Amino acid sequence: MRSLPSLTLLALLPLGGSAAEPPGPVVHDVMTRALPDYPGKEALILTVEYPPGGADPVHRHDAHGFVYVLEGHIVMGVAGGREVALGPGEAFHEGPHDLHTIGRNASASEPAKFVVFLLKDIGKPAVLPPH
Repeated sequence: MRSLPSLTLLALLPLGGSAAEPPGPVVHDVMTRALPDYPGKEALILTVEYPPGGADPVHRHDAHGFVYVLEGHIVMGVAGGREVALGPGEAFHEGPHDLHTIGRNASASEPAKFVVFLLKDIGKPAVLPPH
């Protein structure tokens, strides 16, 4: 007999397997720092690695987000904006009211890596589901 936590986990998995889903990103926390000059705000720095063909689901941050590409090529976009292709040394910004609709590796054969700097409310999750 399965325990309740196992059944709960199974309910979160997509039906039909994950073959249709692109591989997700690998995210590493680098630093979080409260900003006393900006009460209630903190800076969060992350590295994100997209495997070949990798992508993010649609999400939001409720933060100013700055992306700086280290390796490979990525495609970024927010609702109402245009899709932007970025390579090493290029950057992207999304605002606190933006819905991040496109975030993916531009390559099906090479990985991509970038740094994300978020200016956000203290304690608020870095990634939130769409409204």
